[in-house]
Amino acid sequence: MHTQALPSPHHQRLLGAALLWLLSGGALLLTTLVPLHTELLGWTPAFWLLGAPLVVLLVLEPALPRLLLARCRPRPRRRAAHGLIWH
Repeated sequence: MHTQALPSPHHQRLLGAALLWLLSGGALLLTTLVPLHTELLGWTPAFWLLGAPLVVLLVLEPALPRLLLARCRPRPRRRAAHGLIWH
């Protein structure tokens, strides 16, 4: 049996900061206060507001994409037994 230790408070603070960074960067890009692409900077704003916090999240929690996919997948429904029997 594999027991997993609780994440340290430092790890939780980093994770919270990365999530806040990602949410605020997404809000800035969605409200177009910061453009996604500029002539001068290219794709730099998009990277620093979305790409960099995603990389930090993946470094801190490498299993996060797999957990999110498992939650998004629909679970198979069980058929009612009375519907399978014909009289």
